[in-house]
This record gives sequence, structure tokens and C-alpha cells, in this order.
Amino acid sequence: MSHHIVEVINLQHKYPDGTIAIKDVSFRITHGESVAIIGANGAGKSTLLQHLNGCLEATSGQIRIGDTPLSKGTLPDIRRTVGMVFQNPDDQLFMPTVFDDVAFGPLNLGLVGTDVEKRVAEALIQVGAEHLRAKPPYHLSGGEKKRVAIATVLAMKPDILALDEPTSGLDHFARRQIMSMLREFHHTKIFTTHDLDMVLELCQRTIILQGGEIMADGPTGEIFHNDELLAACHLEKPFAMHGCPVCSRGAGAIAMIC
Repeated sequence: MSHHIVEVINLQHKYPDGTIAIKDVSFRITHGESVAIIGANGAGKSTLLQHLNGCLEATSGQIRIGDTPLSKGTLPDIRRTVGMVFQNPDDQLFMPTVFDDVAFGPLNLGLVGTDVEKRVAEALIQVGAEHLRAKPPYHLSGGEKKRVAIATVLAMKPDILALDEPTSGLDHFARRQIMSMLREFHHTKIFTTHDLDMVLELCQRTIILQGGEIMADGPTGEIFHNDELLAACHLEKPFAMHGCPVCSRGAGAIAMIC
């Protein structure tokens, strides 16, 4: 199962204007882990994620997927292993129909005919979008585009899923569908998000970034119970961990009466 392992070693990324977006970041994610990368806006989450399948090239440091170091020579194999879903689905949808978009990856893997049909059908069913297969992507809603973008990656059958803000812009029903899909993906998954309730529900491990540096890396429950850490990183607890204000007022009133 070594090909499911993601290892980031002393990664640094400097933009052309001199801004250092990622500063000496290191971590190791093993097979089957579900890991959230969280942080305030501008923390470096998306920049970090886009290094995992070579969408961005590191200024220094190394990334290994299993036993394979990421390089220009290994990039095709790495991208077959690590499926990347971008925050903006328009960055992934460019074909005349949804079917064509989802079929694009399998066709490039050399699949043909019924094998492609099967891959497309399975991926669209996974995200609840099979009824959209004949539609042009530009006719879809934002939530529909998001689901189809995820389907384009699932159709490649990656060993590792990397998703940038997978539930942003989705209504409640679509969000639950995406969460259900992520729960059923039993290989390694890594995603950035501001949806901390999703993190609490799906991720055993959380990494907090701030200013391009790792501020915390550990069990999700422990991190979300660390009020001082969350405040320092400009984060708040998931809504599910907030006490009900009505119940709290009622408890206070009872205490006063007693």
C-alpha cells in the first residue's frame, strides 16, 4: 500500500513577487487516513494542496507519493495516483458535455468503449449526477459543476484524493452527498476546507496552517478542543461543538433560581 502514502519534506514555495507562501512544511500521511488542512484565508492551504500532484512546483523541498519522488519525469504516474479537485470547478470542466468531461481521464488512460462508459456511469452515480451526463457544463449550477468536477477525478480511480474546498458553494443536500461520497472513499483523502463541521465528522487528523507554516498536526478532537490554539490561528470551533444558546440560557436561569 506504499503508493497511498504522501510525504512532504521541508517544502517551501515562493511566488515570483518574492512572497513565501509555504515555509519549511513537513508531514506524512499514510494509507486510509482522512486529513483536513485548515486555516484562515491566506494561510497557504490551496498552495500546499496543489503541490501534491505537481500543479505547482516547489521552490525547495521534496514530495514523495509512496516510494516515488515527485519530479517532471514521474509527474504522469503521480497524477494517476493523486486525483486533484480544484476549488473552482470551471478549472476542470472544458468539454461539450458532462459525459465528455468525465470520460476525458479514462480515455487518456487508454480505456475504450464499454470500459469508459462504465467508469463514467460509476463516477456520476457516486456524486449523484448521473442525470446530468448529456448536459453542457456551462448550463449547470455551481453545485452541479462541483459534483461533476469530482466525478472527473473519481473516474480515474485514484489511490489518493486531494480536494480544495469540496463543499464550498453547495446547498445542504449537495453538501451531504459530497460528504457521503468522501466517507465511502476508503483510500487516502486530503482536503482543505472552511467547513469545520465536515472536518469533525470525516477526519481523524487535522493540520492547521498559518502564514504558510504548520501550527498544529494531530487528532481532530484534540485540536478543536484547544481554544487557545484556535484563537491564535483565527479559527472557531465547529458549530456542532457550540452549546445551544437557548439551553445555556435555560440552565443559567435554573441556576439563578436555585
